[in-house]
Amino acid sequence: MACNSAGVASASRVLLMKRHRHPGNKIEMGAGGSGRRNRVAMLSPRAFSADLKLELSQRSSPDQVKKEVQSCYELIQKLGRGAIYLGSSRVKDDHPHYLQAVELARDIATLLECTTWTGAGPGLMDAAIKGALEANKPVGGFKIAKESGEWSSSNFHPYLPSESYLTCRFFSARKHGLVDAAVRKEPSDMTVVVAFPGGIGTLDEVFEILALIQLDRIGSELPVPFLLMNYDSFYSKLLEFFHNCEKWGTVAEGEIASLWRVCNANSEALEYLANFYSIPQSKRNFGNREEPRI
Repeated sequence: MACNSAGVASASRVLLMKRHRHPGNKIEMGAGGSGRRNRVAMLSPRAFSADLKLELSQRSSPDQVKKEVQSCYELIQKLGRGAIYLGSSRVKDDHPHYLQAVELARDIATLLECTTWTGAGPGLMDAAIKGALEANKPVGGFKIAKESGEWSSSNFHPYLPSESYLTCRFFSARKHGLVDAAVRKEPSDMTVVVAFPGGIGTLDEVFEILALIQLDRIGSELPVPFLLMNYDSFYSKLLEFFHNCEKWGTVAEGEIASLWRVCNANSEALEYLANFYSIPQSKRNFGNREEPRI
């Protein structure tokens, strides 16, 4: 397929200008104080293309993936494990599901006193970050340059400090990070995986974590609660699909239900977590708020 060189040059200039405007004019490539940064300068489209080719050539080495996974682990060790949130990058901040996600992330961060982890993207990932910040709890993230629905790429988060997230080149490394952030080694470790409404990327992560829990390969020595937030019956068709799978015999009866907890409201999720971790009533500082409706 022929490439429109003028279009590529224009897109390159837009990306470079976005990078140039960022304070510090740097790309964070390391994590946890590693200090490894790549330079970003105002390059010509030809130089930018050469840099891009060099980066893509490095992706052919498994060592690059290994190094990025290690960087994810280092960031988790620095910030601590906790609540992992999966969800759509396209939901706007005035949507009822966004508002519910903010409230749930805030209450879980307070209830479990844990770090909040996301893909550090927009939409419902951003809602979870906002909720954790409202609770004055730590936030960590594994970002990718461009989420679905976005027109431009950026290695930077708009407001999180660079030491709190890692921009991943490899989806496999990002997934390793999101899973490892939920691992429990001691009974005192309180983690959870929360799936908000989402599309292809969210479902990809949801199914992977389901499979890891099902096969006992998530790497956790203790059970990790997995909450599917079925706001406004968003996941009703998915649940119906699993019911049909039981009828066809492709999954055992009751098998899927044993892997997660389906919650229609934030109050259900919070009550389930409080009971799961035997949190005293005196620390259950969440009320029965009215759930926003579409």
